[in-house]
Amino acid sequence: MINGVRLVQHLQDLSQIGRNEKTGGINRFSFTPEEKQAIELVTTYMEQAGMNVTIDAVGNLIGTYGEGNETIMLGSHIDTVPEGGKYDGALGVLAAIEVVHTMHEQQLIPSKKIQVVAFKDEEGTRFGFGLLGSSAMAGLLTEEQLQHTDEAGISIEEAMKDFHLSPYPLTQVHRNDIKAYLEMHIEQGKVLENEDLPVGVVTGIAAPLWLEVTVTGVSEHAGATPMPIRQDALTAASEMILAIEQLLTNTTDSVATVGKLTVSPNGTNVIPGKVTFSIDLRDIDENKVSALEQEIMQQLQQIAERRHVSLASKVLQRIKPAKTDALLQQQLTTSIEKQGIRPYSLISGAGHDAMNIAEIAPIGMLFVRSKDGISHNPLEDSSDEDIIVATNIFYDTVVELAK
Repeated sequence: MINGVRLVQHLQDLSQIGRNEKTGGINRFSFTPEEKQAIELVTTYMEQAGMNVTIDAVGNLIGTYGEGNETIMLGSHIDTVPEGGKYDGALGVLAAIEVVHTMHEQQLIPSKKIQVVAFKDEEGTRFGFGLLGSSAMAGLLTEEQLQHTDEAGISIEEAMKDFHLSPYPLTQVHRNDIKAYLEMHIEQGKVLENEDLPVGVVTGIAAPLWLEVTVTGVSEHAGATPMPIRQDALTAASEMILAIEQLLTNTTDSVATVGKLTVSPNGTNVIPGKVTFSIDLRDIDENKVSALEQEIMQQLQQIAERRHVSLASKVLQRIKPAKTDALLQQQLTTSIEKQGIRPYSLISGAGHDAMNIAEIAPIGMLFVRSKDGISHNPLEDSSDEDIIVATNIFYDTVVELAK
């Protein structure tokens, strides 16, 4: 069985890196000093677990245990959203390290090579482009995508060079030796809590589409411009955002979120002349996402015309939904039953690196119960007991696959 005390302590120690003492939130964004410090700590954990540690050309941190031509990969990420929680991503990486550490202590020599990966920039917080490391590993990342910039105008490519990474050619990161990929993650929802279960087996992952919409009106004096003749970009954008909410409220499973908003010139006594906002649209059905995208843009265009503002949009990122492998689902289920727990299957509404790896390998995911379903928030929480149970299940699954 895994060392639960060690795992919980590792989670606590990692959570201190990038922690906001006032809010308790964690801020570890890609290519920052905080992320570098986290990489150094996780590297230490991997080495203590008996792994050889490398960093690939885009910054994926990889620990390797055992030998063989076939690879069982375990992974997640250690970057966060703004004011994020301590478990999202980090649990998957540290639990995977604990699995290997236990195997190392038990002197279990796998017939297949096991690799633990902390994928680079899953969240996409800094550059508005997520799943960076897994995209590269799956052969999906393009040179054009590396030109995405942060608010300071620094591109991903430039940030990589500052971190002494050399991404080109991108084909050097592409993998074709992965025979199975497993990811453990907190649920980030209330399904398992409502079922009174510590874990669940994921059957599929919803597809995220990220759009950036720019509304352009006219910046004029707030006191000298009559209300009827204003071309206010912010009021137009506000109506658009409400229209998106109304449209998605009428669907059954799809969700959409406007999470980022930029107003220019952003003055108290100036009518906003330009507004840029993000749209995060998700569903397990790729066709449904496309249909909703078209309907959303049609409605936004109608609002723009009525309010005499212009509208422009661009796709920041489009990811395919992914189904998990039936055999890996069954192995996880068998391991759950060994613990005397009722197996339960569910869909992931949140995106994960596993979606990209599904392009090159069979994937499996194990969810851990989230308290109150809260995530991307300092209040994000999963109990130590659930984490230890889940990691023991994960350990059993990996040992069986590695035989």
